[in-house]
Amino acid sequence: MAKYIFELNMKVRDYECDLQGIVNNANYQHYLEHTRHEFLLDHGISFAKLHEQGTDAVVARITMQFKVPLRSGDEFVSKLWLKKEGIKYVFMQDIFRASDMKLAVRAQVDTVCVVNGQLGDSPELNDAFQPFFA
Repeated sequence: MAKYIFELNMKVRDYECDLQGIVNNANYQHYLEHTRHEFLLDHGISFAKLHEQGTDAVVARITMQFKVPLRSGDEFVSKLWLKKEGIKYVFMQDIFRASDMKLAVRAQVDTVCVVNGQLGDSPELNDAFQPFFA
């Protein structure tokens, strides 16, 4: 069972859809990233500040499963929970169509940090995320 720790409401814009009238697959990555960034901001973490301090959090791998398509004007809820595996921060993310709460996308986003040019752990992120690690 997912243990969501953050959610964000959004709405599909016309230009995000393809000729079939559904959200183009690449746009789901934008939704997922926006959710992660809002989660970080909600917890007082700024990407710009991390970068200035020599830490860059980057996506190492992403897997997505498409379930039910979203269409122009659909409102949706993007939810996430987080776990730590070694030096990876693993974001488990689900997007639900708001009208019926059907799962549209399920994703796993593995992120890592480059700290002062070296792959490694981020003490700032570890501290901020500690309450969420199982």
